Amino acid sequence: MKQLKSIFLITISITIMCIGVYYFKFPNNFTFGGVTGAAVVFAKITPLSASMFSTIVNLVLLAVGFIFLGKSFAIKTTYATILMSVELLGFEKLDPLTHPLSNEPMLELIFAIALPAIASALLFYDGASSGGTDVIAMIVKKYTHIEDIGMALFLTDLVMIIIACFVFDIKTALYSFVGLVVKSFLIDSIIENIMLRKLIMLICDDKDIICDFITNTLGKSATYVDACGAYSGEQNYIVFSTLTKKQAVDLRHFIHQNKLHAFMSVMSTSEVFGKGFSAL
Repeated sequence: MKQLKSIFLITISITIMCIGVYYFKFPNNFTFGGVTGAAVVFAKITPLSASMFSTIVNLVLLAVGFIFLGKSFAIKTTYATILMSVELLGFEKLDPLTHPLSNEPMLELIFAIALPAIASALLFYDGASSGGTDVIAMIVKKYTHIEDIGMALFLTDLVMIIIACFVFDIKTALYSFVGLVVKSFLIDSIIENIMLRKLIMLICDDKDIICDFITNTLGKSATYVDACGAYSGEQNYIVFSTLTKKQAVDLRHFIHQNKLHAFMSVMSTSEVFGKGFSAL
């Protein structure tokens, strides 16, 4: 089920990305990074189409990713890269485009940024990528002190913006630069929201029923300590746990439904490592 879920997530992500790239990025010559950005440039100065150029370069970078990022990443990215190449070539054959979909470049820029950014964030979350310069960005993140994948992408793709200044007009280059900046921040923001977890602190007089619900129903663990109320002097327990957003809501509903005497404090965190969450 985990593998099927991963395949489904990668398939949906690549389809979203291909729609954004083919219908909004290619026709407007937006080149805010990536192999698809390079494809826009080289399609203008070589006989290769943008889709064909993307396919060739993605295969080369895929081999690099296998060497530096491991087998699991390579398998997922191989599937994503092949699927993206097939879908782009399919769009090119089934629905050839000779001009942008509209006369609103800013509106199309928004879709050209948002759709690939959402797709990239989902792929990074699943431990995969769409290939291309995403592979280079992940290598940069792994072997440098850069923690945010968005910043790594920005540094990797900035060179394409510089090239675009010489191949296209300054207006296209400026649109592309804006797109690259927004895309980089958007990817980090989406990943942070996906990774968001809830740090729970409960003060209660009956820890057993709450800890049993957390461990047996929610499938997470909890830690409790003895406590004493400063005002009442009553003996209580403090229960700590880290849950997903949905699990935190389920715990709150459980406490309300069972009319438990408890004080619950919830804090948001996106940096959680250990068993049941991200690996250390």
